[in-house]
Amino acid sequence: MLMPKRVKYRRVQRGRLKGKALRGNTISNGSYGLVAAEPAWITSNQIEAARIAMTRYVKRGGQVWIKIFPDKPITEKPAETRMGSGKGSPEYWVAVVKPGRVMFEMDGVTEEQAKEAMRLASNKLPIKCKFVKKEEQVAAEEV
Repeated sequence: MLMPKRVKYRRVQRGRLKGKALRGNTISNGSYGLVAAEPAWITSNQIEAARIAMTRYVKRGGQVWIKIFPDKPITEKPAETRMGSGKGSPEYWVAVVKPGRVMFEMDGVTEEQAKEAMRLASNKLPIKCKFVKKEEQVAAEEV
């Protein structure tokens, strides 16, 4: 599972998921990408499941880039614990994803293969996603 090697503060506040992605919203490495259409917290388990689904489908052909990293710790208090006595301990890690964020990129495969691999990956994620090509994205930026 993905998680930071070390962090300065182990407990962070929840924050809000408003607005669109200002960074990480363009395809930089590959030819095809999977873009988030909704805001969400994506857990490290979900990222790993999507990665495995993609690489299995293309039979380890091509190359896959994961463009999100789970760096936010989510805390949980033990079951049947009374209120108070501080914040819980970190249980898992999430990546904060806003609409427009490119989560995965792929190259070295045909468009049909990439589309199906991304569809399988998006089924592992808790949000709606969109398949994009680099050419389309470049054309949209020029307009």
